[in-house]
Amino acid sequence: MRPSFELLDPALIDRVVDEALALLASPGVKVEEPEAVRLLVGAGGTADGNRVAITQAMVQRALDTVPHAFDLYTRSGKPAVRYGSGAVHFDPGSSGVAYLDPITLEARQSMAADLARLTRVADALPAYDAVSTAIVCHDVPTEIGDLYRLLVCLANSDKPIVTGAFTPRGSGVMVDLLALDAGGRQALADKPRAVFDVCPSPPLTWSEFACRNIMDLGRAGVPSEMVSMPLAGVAAPVTLIGSIVQHAAECLAGVVLNQLAAPGAPIVWGGAPAIVDMRTGATAMGAIETAMIDGGYAAVGHRLGLPTHAYMGATDSKIVDAQAGLETGMTALVGALAGVDLISGPGMLDFLLAQSAEKLVVDAEAIGMAQRLLRGIGTPTETLATGSFAEAGPEGRFLELPETRRLFKSEQYLPSRIIDRQSRRAWLDAGGEDAFGRARGRVEEIMATHPLPAVDAGVAAAMAARVREAGAPFGLGEALPGVPEGFGRS
Repeated sequence: MRPSFELLDPALIDRVVDEALALLASPGVKVEEPEAVRLLVGAGGTADGNRVAITQAMVQRALDTVPHAFDLYTRSGKPAVRYGSGAVHFDPGSSGVAYLDPITLEARQSMAADLARLTRVADALPAYDAVSTAIVCHDVPTEIGDLYRLLVCLANSDKPIVTGAFTPRGSGVMVDLLALDAGGRQALADKPRAVFDVCPSPPLTWSEFACRNIMDLGRAGVPSEMVSMPLAGVAAPVTLIGSIVQHAAECLAGVVLNQLAAPGAPIVWGGAPAIVDMRTGATAMGAIETAMIDGGYAAVGHRLGLPTHAYMGATDSKIVDAQAGLETGMTALVGALAGVDLISGPGMLDFLLAQSAEKLVVDAEAIGMAQRLLRGIGTPTETLATGSFAEAGPEGRFLELPETRRLFKSEQYLPSRIIDRQSRRAWLDAGGEDAFGRARGRVEEIMATHPLPAVDAGVAAAMAARVREAGAPFGLGEALPGVPEGFGRS
């Protein structure tokens, strides 16, 4: 039996959907892209300037064509992230602007080499089913920042990639890179390796770029992952349920637009909402209430038959400390129990502003524990306990039983050395390091021993050339920071 929990009962989910539909009808959605307005009006919507009313019939037609499940694939073509399957997957959070120096514990501007490190660590750890364009690279031209991050991930990992574009120009080149890696546009559509985050703006606004992005991705056959971000009390109702309704309205509008542009295109019901701490004005990503909004909107997505995503497993702490462990572990567990298909956020600190490779290592242990909980308590023996007692005898020699040796690895999650379970004396004899210190050593070990992906030389050269071509007008030269030496060179 798989454990789970329900934050919303079916009757309440129906009310959420009904009120979301009411919001789509009035006041409607602000749509800032002319083609998107034309598509919506042509399908039955009504426009007052760029404010578009979307009907229930339009929503239903879109839900009838959207896929209920799809996969993201590794470079070798193996399915690795199975949206809509009931499995829970994790990837590092995305788009931090800072990196936590593991020695000084100061957050500095993030660089391409930091992204390469994060990518290789996530590639090495089985807890992560995908890597992500986790940070902004401040040592490359801003104008190509989005596409450059994708190149770094492609050069340092074989896993699927969670990414996103900053501009229409970047989006086009990013699809080019993925098509080169996949072996062509059709091969990319058949076995997508990446999903693109697309963000509506709260409240009830789809910007020009977000509209363009969700339409273009659909037409290219590349999955979109809507990241709706209601901010409870500031850019959304203060109630958790009110924010869930707003999330539903924003995402339903995105589903309609995506399916009008490309019926049958894969799309994900995702988000990164937050409560706003009224004492500080902070968007509290590590708060339990934020996790409750995530779990609630995931329940709505499941009821609609859509793949789901959430930003959880992050922390508002500035370093990897007890607060980071508390917030990361609790919110990751809520997401796992809520059955979210893909959970982004591990590795992230400081309200999603910073990333840490060491936190990625620690968070992998929280993920392992959450995945063990999801497997539940099974019945792997013929009797529950009486047979074991009969074999162990009156002395209780359970340690000697064959079933103990056979089953302990499946019954228990066996953490890495990041989790200390030694005696105090053994811990002191081993150096007395805390979890962060052990994680720092693990990161260095991965960087020294984890092999780089074997990318076809011709493909690597074509990808590097495409990025250099896109970056040349903005000052990108031959050097490609964060990309392995020799990548893309004959």
